[in-house]
Amino acid sequence: MPETTAVRTHAYGSSPEQVADLRVPDGAPPAAGWPVVVLVHGGFWRDQYRRDLMVPLAEDLARRGVATWNVEYRRVGPTGGGVPATLADVAAAVDELAVVAGDGPLDLDRVAVVGHSAGGHLALWIVGRTVLPDGVVGAAPQVVPCAAVAQAAVASLAAGGALGDGAVADFVGGTPDEVPDRYALADPVGLVGHGVPVLLVHGEEDDTVPIDQAERYVAAASAAGDPVRLERLPGDHMAVIDPEGALWASAVAFVEERC
Repeated sequence: MPETTAVRTHAYGSSPEQVADLRVPDGAPPAAGWPVVVLVHGGFWRDQYRRDLMVPLAEDLARRGVATWNVEYRRVGPTGGGVPATLADVAAAVDELAVVAGDGPLDLDRVAVVGHSAGGHLALWIVGRTVLPDGVVGAAPQVVPCAAVAQAAVASLAAGGALGDGAVADFVGGTPDEVPDRYALADPVGLVGHGVPVLLVHGEEDDTVPIDQAERYVAAASAAGDPVRLERLPGDHMAVIDPEGALWASAVAFVEERC
C-alpha cells in the first residue's frame, strides 16, 4: 500500500473553522486522479470536537491509495455554527474540491463522503442536498458524491430530541414545532430520492446514538427508491471509527465497490 504524504490545509471560507485537510497517497496518481473520501467528524455539532477525530481513518485511506478531504466546520458555540451556518460550511467545503482538484490531482467523479455521529448526519445531508430547491442553503452542488457512509449517524433530527442533552435542538435552534422550516432544510429523512448509494453502519451496543436513528433513515430512503442499506455489527458508538474494526472494513468495502 502507498505511504502518505504531508497534509495540506486549505481554506474554503474566511472563518478559522472553514478549513479542510487534503491528504494524498505517495507516488504517482491514477490517470484520472486520486479517488477522494470527504471525512466529516462528529461530536453532536459542538465546539469541543474537531477534525482530528478522523485522522486515523484519513491515514488508513491514504495507505489504500485514496485521497482524503478532512473537513472542519463552524460548530454550536463560539465558532458560530448551527443551522444554517454549519450546513453552508459543509456544502462549501465539498464544492471546494472543484477548486483544489489539481492539487492532488483528484478524480471528481469518484468522491465519496463518510461521516461519524453528527458528521454522519452531515454526510447524509451532503447527498440529500441534491434534492433541495433552488435558492436555499446547499442547493445546486458542484460536486455530487458517488456514495456516502453514515457511521453511527444522527440520521433523523426530528426523532433525535433526546440525544446528547438537547444537542439536536441546540444545533437546529429549536424543536420541530418551533422551527419547522429549519428541520425541513436540515433533516436527512426528508431529503431522500437523491439516488446516491448510502451505507449506514451502526454498532448494536451504541447507547449514544441508538440504531433506530439509522433504521428511520433506511425506511425513508428505501420508500423513495434510493439504494440504501444498514450494516449492524457488535460495537459501541466509537467502534465505527476504529480503523482496525469490522465496521470500518464494511465502510471501506462499500466505497471501493461504488466509487
